[in-house]
Amino acid sequence: MRFGIKTRPEHQTWQQMLDLWVAADDIPIFESAWNWDHFYPLTGDLNGPNLEGWTSLAALAQATRRIRIGCQVTGMIYRHPAVLANMAATVDIISNGRLDLGVGAAWNQMECDAYGITLPPLKERFDRFDEGVQIIIGLLSQEYTDFDGQYYKITHARSEPKPIQRPHPPITIGGKGPKRTLLAVAKWAQQWNAITQTVEEWSSLKKILLDHCATIGRAPSEIECSVNVMLPTDGDLGPALEKVAAYREAGADIAIMNLPHGAPPTILEPLATALEDFR
Repeated sequence: MRFGIKTRPEHQTWQQMLDLWVAADDIPIFESAWNWDHFYPLTGDLNGPNLEGWTSLAALAQATRRIRIGCQVTGMIYRHPAVLANMAATVDIISNGRLDLGVGAAWNQMECDAYGITLPPLKERFDRFDEGVQIIIGLLSQEYTDFDGQYYKITHARSEPKPIQRPHPPITIGGKGPKRTLLAVAKWAQQWNAITQTVEEWSSLKKILLDHCATIGRAPSEIECSVNVMLPTDGDLGPALEKVAAYREAGADIAIMNLPHGAPPTILEPLATALEDFR
């Protein structure tokens, strides 16, 4: 099993998050680091601070040298997919080819209502998502891209310079929807990320993903499966390590350890030592 970290950019300062990523960059067991794409906190005081995901990701790309970086995951409705493709190419260049491009259909009604962003009904949201992923892949991998969809249309469009990673940065699709999300994973993703309450729930979703792969003729080995494991604020690693063991037994490839808000960099060394038993 392989490991990453996630720093949710709510209720902490830029310096706290920066210090964690720089420290994780020096610890080989952590192969990736993630933030998220929300504008409001999701826990605690919803009026508290929350750093924006992609601007901070660009700065963290510059501050690190080895660890892969990503936003888990970018809400497709927040930015036009052609704009997102240009952002992704730029961050991949800044990071010297370390970007994992995380995308999802989005879900947060509160944020959308507050900012006047339309959150479409579920079917339209996933139709837009499917179109957006295809546009992003086209712009990042082809000299010119034309796309005539129901919601997005681009004509002889370019995104230059291209990202360092070819044909494009690996795409991580996040979510649990059995019909649309997991089918999109089977079609386009190099990594599937799911936040599940139990290993049993995750295993049932993995079975559906395998069925989609069989239907469209995609080799499941082309898709890595990652899970998120929360670390408690009290410093007791026991419950989190039990979850890591269970997910590894169920077949997950990557465990992304979600760090407590404002955790100091000193949390990383004992965590890395404990995780060595699960590699």
